[in-house]
Amino acid sequence: MEYKFWGWQNADCQPIAEEYKGLKTPRDMYDAMTHVWCEASCAPSFRAEWSKQNMTAGQCSITSFLVQDIFGGEVYGVPLEGGGVHCYNVVGDCRFDLTSEQFGGKVLVYDENYPQSREKHFASQEKYERYLYIKKALKEYCDNH
Repeated sequence: MEYKFWGWQNADCQPIAEEYKGLKTPRDMYDAMTHVWCEASCAPSFRAEWSKQNMTAGQCSITSFLVQDIFGGEVYGVPLEGGGVHCYNVVGDCRFDLTSEQFGGKVLVYDENYPQSREKHFASQEKYERYLYIKKALKEYCDNH
């Protein structure tokens, strides 16, 4: 099966957390997240862009830190025009971005970026609550499928 997220071909790292039944690779997590991502988990500034066809919009940081919980590694950020960053994951030799589809055909530069701080991202209570929301929803999805 082909995926549309960046790095899917090499997203073969193994989980370090066992409580998410059925998640053996980031591709498995992507499949599960398609049942979890929703408008409520989308960053408020991106909700106008969120749809079932663009379900990764506004989900990057909370998803990347959840990937880190499950697979380990580091969260990195691609600098964006306008001063923001787009988060993705690096686990050993695996580099992947479960939420890259939100950019359509735009190619991001995944080289020479900087690690992202969980503490800095979750200093926003709203973002932390969205992270807790998808963490709980993913656990429930894994427990029931």
